Amino acid sequence: MSLFHRHQFDSMNDLFVDQLRDLYDAEKRQCDTQVKLADKADAPELAAMFRQQDSEARQQLARLESAFRELGLEPKAETCEAMKGLIKETEGVVTAAGDPRVRDAALIAAAQRIKHYEIAGYGTARTFAEELGHGDIATLLQQSLNEESKADERFTDLAVQRINPRATGGEFPARGTTYTSPAQPYRNS
Repeated sequence: MSLFHRHQFDSMNDLFVDQLRDLYDAEKRQCDTQVKLADKADAPELAAMFRQQDSEARQQLARLESAFRELGLEPKAETCEAMKGLIKETEGVVTAAGDPRVRDAALIAAAQRIKHYEIAGYGTARTFAEELGHGDIATLLQQSLNEESKADERFTDLAVQRINPRATGGEFPARGTTYTSPAQPYRNS
């Protein structure tokens, strides 16, 4: 697997365009996957979230196409091997047998791995755009980065408040229990 498609970078612009092409492929692959995830989700709120992610991914594709046009380039995807692998693993979850409540927890785990990849990609590409003086493109990429970060937070909230407790057969978290980020444990407020 390779995060970079070129074997030689002669300029930051080369690197920037490479990253845009990687993101473009990643978003296209996601559009093909979100509906499958929505159809397989047992919890209606999770299915709705995947449908929303499909809509957001299509908006993000449109932003990337705008970025390419602003650079005077045709939108072009370079195979994103990382996203290809993440989606392959996600499809394994989609076809898994067993308790659908537990599968919902696995679907969220897979979706968050994808979100984290996209957050890293959009953050990097936005920074490159800023460094290269492409303020309008940086703004477009920041919009997508904000959406990906919010989606990750929504998946975390849904997992902690509804899906994981359902999957364990336990009760929902006690009132006042909050979850601040994937890197921090529960806190009782």
